[in-house]
Amino acid sequence: MSKNIIITGTSRGIGFELAQLFADQGHRVLALSRNPRPVLDLNHNNIATFPCDLGTQEACAEVEAFIADWDKVDILINNAGTLLNKPFVATTMADFETVYKVNVFAVAELTRVVVPKMPKTGHVVTISSMGGVQGSVKFPGLSAYSSSKAAVITLTELWAEEFKESGPSFNVLAIGAVQTEMLAEVFPGYQAPITALEMARYIKDFALTGYNYYNGKLLPVSNSTP
Repeated sequence: MSKNIIITGTSRGIGFELAQLFADQGHRVLALSRNPRPVLDLNHNNIATFPCDLGTQEACAEVEAFIADWDKVDILINNAGTLLNKPFVATTMADFETVYKVNVFAVAELTRVVVPKMPKTGHVVTISSMGGVQGSVKFPGLSAYSSSKAAVITLTELWAEEFKESGPSFNVLAIGAVQTEMLAEVFPGYQAPITALEMARYIKDFALTGYNYYNGKLLPVSNSTP
């Protein structure tokens, strides 16, 4: 059965692959990113997109207006993120604000806007990182990034508790290193063991079925220690 799906961070990497995978299966996709051009170039009948900087309240209001005529939203995938690799003593308050605005505040605001349109069987999947998981290997330079990814793990647990009677379900995937453009920009020369398409396939399947088995859970998705 066709579902209505919202995905953020769709201009490249995992989000771009996710939009195509869902659309090719016949689902209706709203693909959100600051740069809609890559998605527009797909010219896919099942994908809608527009320029959307989710770090602003105006953008979330625009999403709310766009989905007003949808009968429901079945799946929300909070995939958009920004990665900063900078020594902590050089990381300013402005740096933290920039990272948190995308990785935490935008996730919270978009989820707040979309949840009223979701049925009990809806599923909110937020993409975190193994760097945000307590006890996992940590890397220098990622204070802002990894702490922001820890924040959305706790948010997911809180949302699951708050909406446990009415739904939807909320889960968070803490993924390990994935070979994306963003990773290559911040860690040049590093080769991740998983491609964006491979990870997108996993996330797609989990988004479609995971709510049957999990709610308020953190699932590590990594084949390596980090």
